[in-house]
Amino acid sequence: MLELQQLTWTAPEGGQIVRGVNLTIPDGKLTAITGPNGGGKTTLAKLIAGLLTPDSGKILLDGEDITALDVTERAQRGVSYAFQQPVRFKGLTVRDLVELAAGDKLPEQSLCDMLSKVGLCAREYIDREVNASLSGGEIKRIEIATVLARHTRLSVFDEPEAGIDLWSFTNLIDVFREMRQKLDGSLVVISHQERILSIADEIVVIADGRIQNAGAREEVLPSLLAEGGACPACPKGSKGGSYE
Repeated sequence: MLELQQLTWTAPEGGQIVRGVNLTIPDGKLTAITGPNGGGKTTLAKLIAGLLTPDSGKILLDGEDITALDVTERAQRGVSYAFQQPVRFKGLTVRDLVELAAGDKLPEQSLCDMLSKVGLCAREYIDREVNASLSGGEIKRIEIATVLARHTRLSVFDEPEAGIDLWSFTNLIDVFREMRQKLDGSLVVISHQERILSIADEIVVIADGRIQNAGAREEVLPSLLAEGGACPACPKGSKGGSYE
């Protein structure tokens, strides 16, 4: 279980982005964090992963205070993070990257299965270099495959739908459904897509750096879809299946 206690963070240029957030992420569930752009979603995810250090407050994982641990130490504790804009690794192949995440050599079939789950044809990608020749959507799917390979206690995905096509997004929903059914830990997805929110167990709405609403999907999602799909925590005019 992950606990955030009175978490705050201020941007270097000034302006408090996260303001006294208290939140519990339960084990064995998929928790979706949504809300308007600039509301603090990605910043909160980076604080959880250790990419940013809070000004004040605590982050507890299974009761252990991990606030002062860096990203590597948190990864050793079982925290994984998939970037909204993944990093390219010149000189490494897709096979290298997935096996590095898994911590061991993997049978060819296991590698193929992981790549297929994220919508990639293994034969075309398994030995390709993870460099600028790959599109943003391809890199995104490869990074999601590395998170699948890690089997960590806490997996955080920052807008996994960004930059991928409709077919791959549909496939991605199936991946999250499968992960949710087999969870041994916690799964956090930062998203404003209704289809992702609709498969979550818990939904957290954050805006202006504060938690505006949090609870079971059955309780929170109807309010987000009220008035023809407008999101009450989003800028006026946000509609349909996307929360900005």
